[in-house]
Amino acid sequence: MNACVDLRSDTVTRPTAAMYEAMQRAPVGDDTYGEDPTVNALQARIAGMLGFEAAMFVSSGTQANLCAVLAHCGRGDEYIVGQMAHCYRWEAGGAAMFGGVQPQPLEHAEDGSLPLAAIAEAIKPDNEHFAVTRLLALENTLGGRCLPDAYLSAATVLARQHGLSTHLDGARLFNAATADAAASPKAAARRIAGHFDSVSVCFSKGLGAPVGSALCGSAAFIARARRVRKAAGGAMRQAGVLAAAALHALDHHVERLAEDHQLARLLYEGVCDRPGVRAQAPQTNIVFLDLVERGQDTARALQQHLQARGILVSMLYGQLRLVTHRDVDEAGVLRVLDALREFLRR
Repeated sequence: MNACVDLRSDTVTRPTAAMYEAMQRAPVGDDTYGEDPTVNALQARIAGMLGFEAAMFVSSGTQANLCAVLAHCGRGDEYIVGQMAHCYRWEAGGAAMFGGVQPQPLEHAEDGSLPLAAIAEAIKPDNEHFAVTRLLALENTLGGRCLPDAYLSAATVLARQHGLSTHLDGARLFNAATADAAASPKAAARRIAGHFDSVSVCFSKGLGAPVGSALCGSAAFIARARRVRKAAGGAMRQAGVLAAAALHALDHHVERLAEDHQLARLLYEGVCDRPGVRAQAPQTNIVFLDLVERGQDTARALQQHLQARGILVSMLYGQLRLVTHRDVDEAGVLRVLDALREFLRR
């Protein structure tokens, strides 16, 4: 059997030889004292790149979002968020568990957005019976789909008109930016981030670093978030070895995300016309396959069929999710397509 083709997530990427070398060379210090020069360089780089005053390096996107929500909200407050947003559905209820912050989840529109009318309706009146609505949290990309710039502008303007802060879970922000053909990925990322008061961005997904995310915002906001990070056990010491990997990723791996998007398109085009298969054309690096009217048992059988051939995919609500990334090449995608077609011919 050849090497495994792992399409479960872009989190499975491994550091390149050049990234390992950068990690080995990194000067370090105690980040809790603010003395790790590589962490400081990363924080300054990502804050400046996205147009913010300050940034904080954290261990994960989940921790970044937790620190963001608790820095924006107090106990008894609430934040508006999508039903399928990562910081609501996939982060163990951390804001409620640790901060006493109530989520107000809304149903998504077909394109992944939260309808503006639904956001406005969800904002609580100033009345002692209600939690105080403090924050609107959006995610881009969401399930690989990009939220349009006009929508981001309208949603954040609406939030500010009602006195709300705004946060973007930008775990795959650079994928969203890469999908914008009208601008360079870094310029597009800055424009997207500019709509929000705070943004989290992940280095360990498509950018290929082994660990880490950053939370960006104003200096006062990041000061509050650092207290949350400390209370959550997230303060790090000689973290420069990890920050160096993230710096290397920003220097060398942003522009190559377009290759992942092209391979996702190749996957989609290879199966989209097969009978009994429904797939949505990918905007970025994630393809969902729905075996129409065949049910979850057939989907599980396909997942097992692929695994027997050294191909790993994840399953979500009866759909198969295939995520391309820098450790998957065209030969790997063609191998996946051969295995998919073999199963579908049955």
